[in-house]
Parts: sequence; C-alpha cells; structure tokens
Amino acid sequence: MTTYFPKLKAVSYGLMAAVLLTAASRSFAAEETIGESRAALASKRPAVEVMFVLDTTGSMGGLIAAAKEKIWSIANTLATAEPAPRIRMGLVGYRDRGDRYITVFTPLSDDLDAVYTHLMQYRAEGGGDGPESVNQALYEAVTRPEWSRDTRTYRVVFLVGDAPPHMDYQDDVQYKESCRLATEGDIVVNTIQCGNLEETTPFWRQIARLAEGRYFQVAQSGSAVLYETPYDDRIAALSAKLDATRIYYGDTRQRAAMEARKREAESIYDAAAPSTVAKRTVFNASKAGVKNFLGSQELVADVESGRVDMATVATEKLPEELQAMSPAERKAYVAERAADRQVLQNKIAALGKQRQEFIEAKVKAEGSGGKSLDAQIYRCIKTQAAAKAIHYTKGPAY
Repeated sequence: MTTYFPKLKAVSYGLMAAVLLTAASRSFAAEETIGESRAALASKRPAVEVMFVLDTTGSMGGLIAAAKEKIWSIANTLATAEPAPRIRMGLVGYRDRGDRYITVFTPLSDDLDAVYTHLMQYRAEGGGDGPESVNQALYEAVTRPEWSRDTRTYRVVFLVGDAPPHMDYQDDVQYKESCRLATEGDIVVNTIQCGNLEETTPFWRQIARLAEGRYFQVAQSGSAVLYETPYDDRIAALSAKLDATRIYYGDTRQRAAMEARKREAESIYDAAAPSTVAKRTVFNASKAGVKNFLGSQELVADVESGRVDMATVATEKLPEELQAMSPAERKAYVAERAADRQVLQNKIAALGKQRQEFIEAKVKAEGSGGKSLDAQIYRCIKTQAAAKAIHYTKGPAY
C-alpha cells in the first residue's frame, strides 16, 4: 500500500525564491457534462507531476540552454498520454554554499508559463570546487512541493547535474534519507549525469537505485534534439491569436490574476525563439495543455461548455469591452471568440503534426535519436507512468 510522508519542515538554508503567485473550446466541451465543475472533471483524469532539479553552476551552461528549449518539448511528450493527464511542473535550481544562492525553488504548478519564466532566469554561474549542494536540492525537491495525494498521480524528480554531492556538510539531510522519503511518498527519482566525471557516477547511480528510478548519462551539453523547422514561425504567429481568444472574468482579484497570465505570455513572446514559442503553442492547443492556456476562470470555455450562463454573470465581473455591450452583443461576441479559437486550434494541431514529422525524419536520418536527452527521458516516463495506467506510445515530442 502506498504511504505518504507528512509535510516536513524544510531545513533552513540560504536563498529560497518565492514564487508562482480550460483550450476548453468546443473540441473539449463535448467531453464535459453540462454543469459539471472543473474540479470534478479533473478528478477523473490521472496526473503527472514533475520536479526538475538542475545544477546551475558554471559548467552547466550548455544543459541549461537546452533545458530552456526542451521544457515545452517535455510538456508535449507528457501531453501525448492516454488518457491525457493533468500536468504540473516545478523547479529546483542549485549551486553550493558560498555561491550567490544555494537553491532557488519554483513550486509545482499547472501554470507552465510561470514555471518557464522562472527557468528563463537561470544562469550558469558559480561552483568551481567540484562537489555541489546536491543533498539540499534533492531534499527540497522531495519535501517542499505540494505533491498530489491521488494514487493515480505519477510523481517524478529528474536530478540533473555533473558534480557529486558535498558529503562533508554536517547539517545536510543526505541523499539516502531523501531517497527514503521519496519512496515513502511514491515519488520516483531519475538521475541524469551530464558529462563523464567519474566521481559523480556512483552517487547518481545509487540515488536512482534507492528511489526506484533510472540513471543515464548524456553529454555535457545535454544531447538534446534541437532543430528549427519551416513550421516554427507559422505556429508562433498563431500563438498570440490563440491567446487573444481568452476572455477573463470575475472579481477584481480574479481578473488581475488572469491579466498576470497574459503578461507572462507576452514575456515569453519577447524572450523565446520561434521554435520555443511553437512548442508552447502546440502544448496549449492540446487537451493536456488546457489549464496552462486558460487559467482558472475563462468566459469562452465556461459559456461554451454550459458551466456558465452569460445572462447570470454580473456586468461588473466582465471585462470592460463586454460591459458596454447589450446581452445579445455579449453572447455573439463570446460565440465569435469560440469559433475563432476552434479554427486556430485546428491549424496549430495540423502544423504541429507536420513539425513533429519533420524533426522525426531528421532524427532518423542522423541516427542519433536513441541516445538523446529526449529519448532517454521518454523511456523513463513511458515505463514509470505505466504503473499509474498512464500510457505513452508515440515517442518523444520535439
């Protein structure tokens, strides 16, 4: 029987970053019963929760750059499961004592835009003495997140780094204890060794073994599959149009929170390459990406699914552009947004499929896909998620 450890008090360490403050259009509305709550719907689906624990010291520049490109690919890989799962991700960036920070923590969240903006702030700096604060980072990854208690949830940590843990810090919670807690909490820990430092290998292997995960090794750069495609710009151009179909409503606090999501999206457009925006867009147009796309309270999806009757929404809870409209105009406006959303989602899905096929052909031609970061993460996920009746058959998404 699965047991769960109680919430533990985190060890008091240095800098801890504080943090993260359905596209349920007609294609998804058909699956919903009129009047059924989002919470009730979500309870019917399995979930995947992933914490990435990343060494952010100076030697990890290549891997961090790859991670910024690959996080949406991993999200898209997770989204291909049957049944489509709810997805939450979080981060622990770590260095060592004496560096600018020891750890930076981003909690598990279904707001992947927010998680991504935190990841974009990671820089490869510091380190230099060999071992790093792996023990603290792993302990935080296991004990600090608000992990789901649902037995259908696949809970997993990916520990990624190139240096062994400091074993000489007397006030550390050492990795063997963290692995024990992970096992009690039904959390799998997989270890990814970057580079081939011999001192690291036995620790990474033992952590994976103790926490019922897998160990694998990649090049210092991460060995990720990274290609630009002829479809990236076209998909990225559709992204802002898809985001523009969202209409947020509610009280002042609720609308402010949703406006913050819009600003997150805008920051991604400003900072990310078209290939990254394309991957985010494909995820948001998928069934598993609904929550990241819509947030918690979005009018078009709520009206289209029948969860909300437009006539019952108080005028002051509507955005300004709708407040001045008549009831008939509001109804028509929302219906038009829903129709636009469906067209855009269909286009994105078709282009996303072409993009994936283009990259798969490149990978096959070069013959190196089996050893890539993408393929090895996929194999972990496929095997481990199957134990939760979450099935992956399509291979890694790029």
